Amino acid sequence: MSFNQPGFDQQLNEQFERISKTLSRLLPKLLPIAAGLIVILWLSSGMYSVNPGQVGVVRTFGKETARTEPGLNYRFPWPLQQADVVSVEQIRRIEVGFRGAQRVHEEALMLTGDENIVEAQIVVQYRVADPTKFLFRLREPEVALIAATEVALRSTVGSMTIDQVMIDERTKVQDDARVFIQRLMDTYESGLVITEVKLQAADPPDAVRDAFHDVVRAREDKEKLINQAKGYQADILPKARGEAQKILREAEGYKEKRVLLAQGEASRFLSVLAEYEKSREVTRDRLHLETMEKILPDTDKVIMDGDLGQRLLPLLPLGTSPLLPASLRPAIEPVKGK
Repeated sequence: MSFNQPGFDQQLNEQFERISKTLSRLLPKLLPIAAGLIVILWLSSGMYSVNPGQVGVVRTFGKETARTEPGLNYRFPWPLQQADVVSVEQIRRIEVGFRGAQRVHEEALMLTGDENIVEAQIVVQYRVADPTKFLFRLREPEVALIAATEVALRSTVGSMTIDQVMIDERTKVQDDARVFIQRLMDTYESGLVITEVKLQAADPPDAVRDAFHDVVRAREDKEKLINQAKGYQADILPKARGEAQKILREAEGYKEKRVLLAQGEASRFLSVLAEYEKSREVTRDRLHLETMEKILPDTDKVIMDGDLGQRLLPLLPLGTSPLLPASLRPAIEPVKGK
């Protein structure tokens, strides 16, 4: 059928009138149903869940009125109430002086107390302690934390020398910066707690980095040699002291031994002297004989009467000589040495 045929407009108008009449009859019945569905959907939009480690903050017309615990919760839909869910156990972090593998020179370059330039990179870990302050006191808490970290780091580095920042006092830089950042964030009423500050890097600028590292390595070698010398000293000194004590103990023992021997010899001499005073002739002969036995232990000794000794050669072995007359042999008593 062509749209240009006569009567087409009349048919179209009749269909439109029929549809209008049908809608006019059904509309009073559909409106309550549609309104009810809209109300149900609007009310159901107030359901929300809070996970473990999170806190829900409910606002009524923009003002905080309640906090909700983990689980399924309900608040009146917008615009009556709103609910913000904040994690209070999640450890968050920011980076100052770098973003990933990219360095941010305007944040990293700073002046030390001895007027040297150092490039410092730091990581700050934090969590939300007070959801109300976190949501309503600062417009952008993380941006404020980055600015506070940069201020704290520049203040801390500016009070130290470059050697302290890079080598000697790295731990102190981190601790002082953490205290400074926390004080600033408490002043801002941010509701944040700084859990850890980690100094990732603290190096001189690229132009002088190699030369500075050479100086650092030379200083480390110096400390290494000093420690080795101290270790050798700690090892050799106790040994020397031990040897000295050993020699002293041996000398004291030798001294005691010689003193005791001397005292024994003196006592023996005094006892012999006492016996000698009692009987001088007998004691003198006994001492003479004992001395000869010690001097000539393996030599035959002959004791002769005085008259006989004057008529014989004293070195002849008279006790065993076959030339000695038999009449004289009984008068001679050979004595064998012990």
